[in-house]
Amino acid sequence: MARVSPEPHDTVFERYPPTASVISHSLTGTRQSVFWLDELGAGATYPTLGGAPTTDLVVVGGGFTGLWTALRAKQREPDRRVVLLEAKRIGWAQSGRNGGFVEASLTHGEDNGRSRWPAEYDQLARLGMQNLDAMEATIAELGLDVQWERTGELDVATEPHQLKWLDEWAPDAADPDAVLWDREQVQQQVHSPSYLGGIWRKREVALVHPGRLARELARAAAELGVEIFENSPVRRLDSVGDGVEVVTDAGRVHASHVALGTSVYPSLLWRNRLMTVPVYDYVLMTEPLDARQLDSIGWKDRQGIGDLANQFHYSRRTADDRILFGGYDAIYRYGGRVRAKYEDRPESFAKLASHFFTLYPQLEGLRFTHKWAGAIDTSTRFCAFFGTARSGRVAYAAGFTGLGVGATRFAADTMLDLLSGEATERTSLEMVQKRPVPFPPEPAASAGIAATRWSLDRADHREGSRNMLLRTLDALGLGFDS
Repeated sequence: MARVSPEPHDTVFERYPPTASVISHSLTGTRQSVFWLDELGAGATYPTLGGAPTTDLVVVGGGFTGLWTALRAKQREPDRRVVLLEAKRIGWAQSGRNGGFVEASLTHGEDNGRSRWPAEYDQLARLGMQNLDAMEATIAELGLDVQWERTGELDVATEPHQLKWLDEWAPDAADPDAVLWDREQVQQQVHSPSYLGGIWRKREVALVHPGRLARELARAAAELGVEIFENSPVRRLDSVGDGVEVVTDAGRVHASHVALGTSVYPSLLWRNRLMTVPVYDYVLMTEPLDARQLDSIGWKDRQGIGDLANQFHYSRRTADDRILFGGYDAIYRYGGRVRAKYEDRPESFAKLASHFFTLYPQLEGLRFTHKWAGAIDTSTRFCAFFGTARSGRVAYAAGFTGLGVGATRFAADTMLDLLSGEATERTSLEMVQKRPVPFPPEPAASAGIAATRWSLDRADHREGSRNMLLRTLDALGLGFDS
């Protein structure tokens, strides 16, 4: 490990970087490709929509939001006719590209939830845990082969000032599902010289193979009778009589109701065009660790790991003992465009590789087999928003801000509640009834996001101290995150 002369506000990643040769070696031969999808190989294919069928419900989007909505619709009403339309392939976008962390939180963590909905946070926390438990039960009941592991998450401090945050968040001593560790205790779990302490939330987070989850949800939905069409991008929604016509390139579907799960892509409803921005998140996957490497790092409880910085990292072990490592950079492109060319960003991958070997220097010599990126649908409140349009015939959910793997199931039930017109505990939530503040149009969006990213980086380099811009955004309930 290289040693450099530290500046007063350097983080651990500037103080103890690996050599350039270590970074170069680790990225030699790395494929620009999504590991989860490569590991799966070719799967079932579904036809392209043609003609003009009539149905009860059209679900737009073949990611987690759409798949859970279609599956839950059939589970709730088996006789309901459901059509799902996907622009390309099932799970090819964000749902097949994420880290596979399944959080109970519906609110992007406790701090964000309590600051925005203090009166109903305890209710939201209970609903989030119930949702995670129900997701686990569904996976077991349907026999979904998704490499589900309820290992929890280890939230670690990598800088001294973050230790006081751990003390503030310390769980009740009687809580069997969370434990606070000092440096020695966390080192016994995961051997990283950069980990100064941590909290292990044992039940609030599960790990999953996201590509498998998307394919298995599609399989289960199809077995229940959902009609799935791939390569059928929806171009517009037309209000017709007592329903909505969903128009694709080669066909159209007349539906009584529509549920939109289009995530980061431009909404089919103009009212939502400024409600989210796409933020690119970058990921590396190592080759499988051998027995010696595994012994050198410990990590026998296989928790997911996230650090406490504003620009945070996340890491986890896979079923075949690789390490996935991502986060830190959160890149917004002018105009909010989503383009495949933005997925290859060498400087982000090199930075991630450098940070990886700062955290795990004993693994120097390890190579990364895969690198990829995905666009996150970020909202100004850091978690999903909901609503209806077209006289209650269309429902939508978007803006999950990087914590959607679990929350999409909650969103599915919420959209189905909204479409049915029934008052439920979910639909009565302020979180569901009120929309977040939209992002400004360009060029203000780019300028504001750039200033916020600079301020977040500055806070990480100044013991978490938030400048006037961040304090103002906090007071207004606005922000930018991945």
